[in-house]
Amino acid sequence: MAVASGRFEVTDVSPKRRRLPGVNVRPGSVKEARLESGLSLAQLGKGRVTPPAIYLIETGRTRPSLPTLEHIARRTGKPIEFFLAEPGGSADDTRTSVIELEALVAGGRNTEAVALGHSLLDRSSSAFRLGRIRFLVAQAYLDSAEPDQAADLLGEARAHFEAVNDGVMLAECLGAQASLATATKSKDAVALAEKALAVCRGLKPVPTPTETRLLGILAAAYAAERDGDRAVAAYEEAIEVGSSVFDLRHVAHIYSELGAAYHGTSETASRFAMRSVALLEVLRDRAFLARAENNLALLLMGRHDFAGAHRHLDRALELCDEADLELGRSRVLLSQCELAMYEGEADRAHELARAALELAERLEDGAMMAEAHLWLGRIDDQRGEHESADRRFEDAIRGFEVLGLRERLLHSHGVYAEILERRGELARAYVHMKEALQASRPGLLRREQARERLSSA
Repeated sequence: MAVASGRFEVTDVSPKRRRLPGVNVRPGSVKEARLESGLSLAQLGKGRVTPPAIYLIETGRTRPSLPTLEHIARRTGKPIEFFLAEPGGSADDTRTSVIELEALVAGGRNTEAVALGHSLLDRSSSAFRLGRIRFLVAQAYLDSAEPDQAADLLGEARAHFEAVNDGVMLAECLGAQASLATATKSKDAVALAEKALAVCRGLKPVPTPTETRLLGILAAAYAAERDGDRAVAAYEEAIEVGSSVFDLRHVAHIYSELGAAYHGTSETASRFAMRSVALLEVLRDRAFLARAENNLALLLMGRHDFAGAHRHLDRALELCDEADLELGRSRVLLSQCELAMYEGEADRAHELARAALELAERLEDGAMMAEAHLWLGRIDDQRGEHESADRRFEDAIRGFEVLGLRERLLHSHGVYAEILERRGELARAYVHMKEALQASRPGLLRREQARERLSSA
């Protein structure tokens, strides 16, 4: 047992660990939770904290570290929010940092957002905002195509919002879990999106930006299940609902009204009431609406409704321009490239893909760079420029491999294999067919080859 600065905690004597900062707890909450759960001091601290340390925490003579408080929460069956003291206005020095984190996520600066978010989670004064911070870090991971990193954070954030009865953020969190389920091809995606939308629509008033995002998430979940009719309907509803709230002149008024409506939940109210956050939310909402317009256009292309696809892609570009969404613009340019290919305009498709590649290179957006190379490879092959096409496909495949984007890698190998087969280069086509199979089911080819060796022995 180590004794330091009035704190008693079980510590490992080797190696010496960094002393964690203390968390402000609501007076009497630890003792209340312990008595309700019928635990003694020793039982509450079992495996981590000594009885004297628990006593000092209960009497307010020392502050627990965040891991210690999480241990107490697990032992008593209470959410961690039960114990937290609400930060006082001007003394709450993390509010500015959380706004900065929101700005990074809204601006697509996901690497910086992850770094800042994890640093905030280590600060004692950020404990009251754990749910919001974890949600934002998870969002950054999702936007960076790292769904595995987001799963636990979203689960913890959801528990936080349920515990503090924050309906707006609970709906947002359920929506993010639905996006995660869609990305990982989980069967729960539609159910989660529908639950998120139900929570959102149960709020008074309904926060329209959140409703718009959730309709888009539901549409993506339907599309992943090949339910085109419901996907199109959900995207159309998202666009109809969202189009009414994106006038910057009225944004401060909208969010201040929401802040007043949710005055019972101080965290939600303060976020809606601050104009700076409201403007960031609008930028994020415009980005989401642009994505919805783009995705609806892709579905319409699949149905050969090219006029409708043109209309929605034009609107997507307008939204990108209005909000200065350069990252989203490269995606829309590639969708326009695809539409030009459908309509037999190879030269226009090439110009669009080149523009998307140049923008992605400037923004160092690896996924869009690889996607642009893939389209340029298809266009060069159609023009009979086979050497150039080969280089483009090599660049695309290498890019998707580096980023670990398995689905796109599988698609690239498959497209290239078809092209090589059409050229009559069957040996090279077979290689890429095998690579596509390996990308879709890791380890399968190794097992098949082992069986072949055994059968020929």
